Amino acid sequence: MNRSKKKRLEEKGWRFGTADDFLGLSPEESAFVDLKLRLSDSLRARRAQKNLSQQQLASLIKSSQSRVAKMEAGDPTVSLDLLVKTLLALGATNRDLAKVISAS
Repeated sequence: MNRSKKKRLEEKGWRFGTADDFLGLSPEESAFVDLKLRLSDSLRARRAQKNLSQQQLASLIKSSQSRVAKMEAGDPTVSLDLLVKTLLALGATNRDLAKVISAS
C-alpha cells in the first residue's frame, strides 16, 4: 500500500499492524503458532508425497479423517504431540523434524 493511501486511511481512524498485534500475542505465543503451522504444512506435504488420502492416513494412525483435516489446517485443538507422532508415522526422521522446527 502506498504511503499516501495509508495516511488517508489512518486519518479516517484505520489502524495498521501485524496479526500478532491484532490478536495480542506475545512473542512466545506467536512462535508457538508459527511452529504448529509449519508442522501442519509439513504433515500435509508428506501425506501428499506418499499419495495418501486423509482417510488412509487416519486409518494408519487410528484416528478419523476429520482429525487429519484439523491437523493439516493447524486447528488449535490439535496438540504438538499428535502432529509429531503423525509425522513420525509417515516416516519423518528426527532430522526432518529439526528442519521443520528450525525453518523461519
